[in-house]
Amino acid sequence: MELRTHTCGELREGDAGKKVRLCGWLSSVRDLGAVIFFVLRDYYGYTQCVVSEESDKEQIRSIPRESTIAVEGEVTLRSAPNKDMPTGLIEIVPSKIELLGKCYEQLPFEIATSTQSREDVRLKYRFLDLRNPEVKNKIIFRSKVVSWLRNKMTSLGFLEISTPILTSSSPEGARDYIVPSRVYPGCFYALPQAPQQYKQLLMTSGFDRYFQIAPCFRDEDARADRSPGEFYQLDTEMCFATQEDVFAVMEEVLSGVFSEFAPKNYKVDKGPFRRISYRDAMRDYGSDKPDLRNPLIVKDVTDILSGKAPFFEECKTVKAIKADDFKQTRKWIDALAERVKQNGASNMYWFKLDENGEIAGGIAKFVQEQKAALIERLELKRGGFVAIVAEEKGVEKQAGYLRTELGVGLDLLEKDAYRFCWIVDFPMYEYDDDGVLGFCHNPFSMPQGGLDALCNKDPLDILAYQYDSVVNGVELSSGAVRNHEPAIMEKAFEIVGYGKDVIEQKFSALYNAFKFGAPPHAGIAPGVDRIVMLLLGEQNIREVISFPMDRNARDILMGAPSPVTEKQLKEVHIKLDCPKA
Repeated sequence: MELRTHTCGELREGDAGKKVRLCGWLSSVRDLGAVIFFVLRDYYGYTQCVVSEESDKEQIRSIPRESTIAVEGEVTLRSAPNKDMPTGLIEIVPSKIELLGKCYEQLPFEIATSTQSREDVRLKYRFLDLRNPEVKNKIIFRSKVVSWLRNKMTSLGFLEISTPILTSSSPEGARDYIVPSRVYPGCFYALPQAPQQYKQLLMTSGFDRYFQIAPCFRDEDARADRSPGEFYQLDTEMCFATQEDVFAVMEEVLSGVFSEFAPKNYKVDKGPFRRISYRDAMRDYGSDKPDLRNPLIVKDVTDILSGKAPFFEECKTVKAIKADDFKQTRKWIDALAERVKQNGASNMYWFKLDENGEIAGGIAKFVQEQKAALIERLELKRGGFVAIVAEEKGVEKQAGYLRTELGVGLDLLEKDAYRFCWIVDFPMYEYDDDGVLGFCHNPFSMPQGGLDALCNKDPLDILAYQYDSVVNGVELSSGAVRNHEPAIMEKAFEIVGYGKDVIEQKFSALYNAFKFGAPPHAGIAPGVDRIVMLLLGEQNIREVISFPMDRNARDILMGAPSPVTEKQLKEVHIKLDCPKA
């Protein structure tokens, strides 16, 4: 390259005596008076330089750190090697130093410690944050994971196909991001929540195996494991495929990518992954994304405790979790109970089985008569602890939260492992909090039992060929065997109040395509951001995204969302009706 002969991470002991030219950022300066050592940093690493001539020292003193410079000079061996640097055996004695791009502003944070700064400052100056090798390496790691996934899918016979970004809005999933049309007044595009309909249309078009690293857009709130606004998923679909066919492919892909990129001492499940029905998962773990590293199991003790104390009313479902060899203090238990209540539970109850085999502490005096039944049901040993929640509704989720808090708080989770499972047999339908019947998972899923089940079963008893892949308590992907028959689609939507006219209006392309000999097909879409987050052991998904939004869905760096001009609004036929600030 014209501007440089080598990178800052390239030179070694064998290069001593060479004339070189390096370019990079002025990372640090150590002024000892008689000599000045300074470090040049680029994408590839660091190289130390040393100057002793007065003119060179004055030049370096005049250049602000983080300016870009070019250094020409000779490679020499260092008198005091730094074994922690790949280039630590050499240094450059410059014959020429050239300022390429001056840093005019005061740095908002030290580059080497940018991760210790407030998140809003890091996001505003993300281009500086990314200069930190610790931050930069996460993005490099992500690129390698995506490249591996792309190569793996291609090797398995999948064809990468890009699908449209501007599409139509549909009444499913999260809120859409809508885009006004200039040419068609009063009409809007929507950014795709997922390429769902397009990939199914590709199957009806005769493509056999499709994938893409797909951007998806959903107007939903942020969480630690969910980026607001947009995210990427490994979107896949398979023609003439069953649920087991999808599992076989994804077990190879997911186990493969985690085995390839996990730390060397980590254990990674190989296929076939454990299958757990939705109802069993909610019963045993209180969650449809159970962390299998946690050995604790939720037990239903309603038949034993219901109506036996003022807090165990007969209308409540009672769930218990026992932990063996319990040595925590009463203060620890009280703190746990407070967290459980803050999560929405009415209360947390507890007791212990002491070393003499007697029930003690907490609610012990209320459950003495049930001692034998509780010991048998919970397989309770001496020194064990039992935590209980009782609710009229939502008790499974409260028990799931309690299970997680106990597992983490007691340090019971298996170390250095990725434990996978499939959650299967989701209900086709469920009631929301307002008592409205809707789809539990994906409206395009095939009901188990087909049209006969839709016509003759209670909707709440109908299961679907829907499935989630879960690792370490994190949902990686959702998928389903698709409903490819128009009659089944019509009946499935009719049950939740959508008539044939709604299907024709909102899903016309898919509905019409299914009338022309649609093949059975199935698919799934693991989240790329979550895969990378788990592999890096990050708690916040924003750490593995190059330019993330903040938790309020704002792009602080670019200033989005932002107002637009009246002219722009007129061009797309929009008039604002917003409350004044």
